[in-house]
Amino acid sequence: MKEPVAFPSARPEGEPGGTPTPTTCSTDAAVGARPDVGPDAGTGLRAGAGGRGSTAASTSAPTAPRPRRPVFTGRQGLTVAAFMAPAALFVAVFIYYPMIAGSQMAFRNWNLNDLTDTSWVGLKNFREIFTDPVFGTVLSNTGIWVVGSIVPQFVIGFAIALWLRRRFRFRGLYQALIFFPWAISGFLIGILFRWMFNSEFGVVNDLLEKAGLINEPIPWLADPKTAMVAVLIANIWYGVTFFAIMILAALQSIPDEIYEAAEIDGAGKVRTLFQITIPSIRGTLSLTVLLRVIWIFNFPDLIFAMTGGGPSNETHIVTTWMITVTQQGDYGRASAIGLIVVAMLLVFSVFHLTATREKSATGGRPTTGGKRATGRNPRTRKTKGTVS
Repeated sequence: MKEPVAFPSARPEGEPGGTPTPTTCSTDAAVGARPDVGPDAGTGLRAGAGGRGSTAASTSAPTAPRPRRPVFTGRQGLTVAAFMAPAALFVAVFIYYPMIAGSQMAFRNWNLNDLTDTSWVGLKNFREIFTDPVFGTVLSNTGIWVVGSIVPQFVIGFAIALWLRRRFRFRGLYQALIFFPWAISGFLIGILFRWMFNSEFGVVNDLLEKAGLINEPIPWLADPKTAMVAVLIANIWYGVTFFAIMILAALQSIPDEIYEAAEIDGAGKVRTLFQITIPSIRGTLSLTVLLRVIWIFNFPDLIFAMTGGGPSNETHIVTTWMITVTQQGDYGRASAIGLIVVAMLLVFSVFHLTATREKSATGGRPTTGGKRATGRNPRTRKTKGTVS
């Protein structure tokens, strides 16, 4: 039950019989009689308020004037253009012009063995590529090369990054040793692994023989069955470093308080990995995988240094085949292969970015009709005014 509130009587003291007598009423009645108290106070919409609420609502604080935007004059534009002109000229001459000139070669009969006829042949070079029996082998080798390299690189690099995130003694030294291969040229890595996989005096066969795993040397780079395995091992060793660098940098941006809260809540390591670590660095993982796919697709250095595309085209990928055709002097077909590579990478990039963007927008969970599954919007809830 609400306590009564005492108000003095409105009768003046001078009137007969009138000493001030207290008048009692309930709190609700008092609130209803006062226009400045209650849920509608200050809105000017309560009847009988005497205009005081509407006056308070109509009074607003003076707004500060908006800052004026600086005027960009023509002279400043010329100055900016003068500074950008050397870089724009360099890019146009050494990037865009060769790209356009090389692209138009794909539609001409451009062969160094006979430069007297460079006529326009349309899609002839593309038809010859698609009907070449080597194209099927090269395309399948490219798929094996990309998938067989990217998956182990990602898994091993992720594991190394998780290990390097922990604090332990000589962690900086281990980081330097792991990151060192990325500073070496890919062609040099290919030469080193070519000597290591040599069938006569290579260190790989020597270690396998001493371990009792083989009885005679394996011709790693001369056998079509083992040549691709050898180049994949070399590329995995070379590319793990990039994943470790990128993922470690992303892991270091996750606050330790999140892991501490998960540990207090009883989350295990596997649940923490899939519900905290991976969602927190999903953007970095997506970009890293996209970059590595593009680079591995366009990475003929290691294969050329180890096998040169052999034996019997079993290690040829699209880019190494393009270099081989270029060395034969057929610039028209080589340019057509280059355009095919660009088209394949463009399609993959668009598909990958679209898929990862949709997954990030939905938080990795399916949506039902675009509606939230958490109930009503908290902003639409109505609250009642209270008087203390």
